[in-house]
Amino acid sequence: METNTVAAGIEEHFGEMEDPRIDRRKLHQLLDIMVIAICAAICGADTWEDVETFGKAKKEWFEEFLELPNSIPSHDTFNRVFNRLDPEQFQECFLNWIRAASQIIGGQVIAIDGKVLRRSHDQGIGKAAIDMVSAWATTNHLVLGQVKVGEKSNEITAIPQLLKALEISGCIITVDALGCQTEIAAEIINQEADYILALKDNQGQLHEDVKLLFADLEESAYQAYTYDYDKTVNKGHGRLEIRECWTISDPEILRHLRGFDRWKKLATVSRIRSQRWLGEEKSCEDRYHISSLTGAKRILSGVRSHWGIENQLHWCLDLAFDEDRCRVRKGNGAENFAILRHIALNLLQQEKTSKRSIQGKRLLAGWDEDYLFKVLSGFLSLNL
Repeated sequence: METNTVAAGIEEHFGEMEDPRIDRRKLHQLLDIMVIAICAAICGADTWEDVETFGKAKKEWFEEFLELPNSIPSHDTFNRVFNRLDPEQFQECFLNWIRAASQIIGGQVIAIDGKVLRRSHDQGIGKAAIDMVSAWATTNHLVLGQVKVGEKSNEITAIPQLLKALEISGCIITVDALGCQTEIAAEIINQEADYILALKDNQGQLHEDVKLLFADLEESAYQAYTYDYDKTVNKGHGRLEIRECWTISDPEILRHLRGFDRWKKLATVSRIRSQRWLGEEKSCEDRYHISSLTGAKRILSGVRSHWGIENQLHWCLDLAFDEDRCRVRKGNGAENFAILRHIALNLLQQEKTSKRSIQGKRLLAGWDEDYLFKVLSGFLSLNL
């Protein structure tokens, strides 16, 4: 497989981007700018200055497959282009690439959660930090898409937008308590998927009723209602974690919950009790969920999988990509740079020949052009 083939794969999915520049002032091809920026994001660049420096360091390599009519663009050029580039169109190109290059496994958990880009605010013009809601395929370890939360809105309105853009049929969608909304549950069911939604005080009456239901079950020595139960035990590094899950799925019981009729295909309520021992210290926490699924094992597994969006996506973006310290903030730059990071993360996650961490893979790609080529090959197919 030649480098030109990979470049053609990038052009196939991102070549339809509309160039925001005036034709007579163009010195560089938009595709050249996109390819250099993606490669730089893979290899450790966190600013437009980094992107320019990387491009100049790899100029001879880029000349093998890019036009580069006026050499490597300056950081000001990268800045201006990505500030003005339509992030919704960039997102659509990203989604088209994911659809073409991967096959979403039916039955897997897709976790939905938001993350604030902490340094993307601009106090000088009263611009708040950007909140991006992402979808994470927990089995594939793949970012499926992302949507920016509107400045005068919240994640409740962004999540349905993201769901509508995805192909989720046959999957299990998990969302934290903020997304526990009847409209979101209905959207998931309408797309022929199932949901597990965390339940907290924002659904006051339902939350209160579910808590009381499991309190009654426990006080009756688990005799009051028919229930299902599952348990997991994990040990390691001086830590012991026990998670127990109780589910109630009897429709004759559930229909008495306040607001039950408003939740499309609500089939189960659950309580998960997490107990942790670290040395002599012990903690215990109960969490409640509602779901269109049945079975304690499925619910417990789905909730545990949801935590992957924090541990494998958000934590990785902070540690390996230093996202919270990124100071790109003008125009659409912060949102578009976030998409660049998601592209880079997907490609690095799916490259399996190196056993290094994501941070280590970024370094290796920057040092070794042959390895960078392997990473870029993910534009043709994602190894799922």
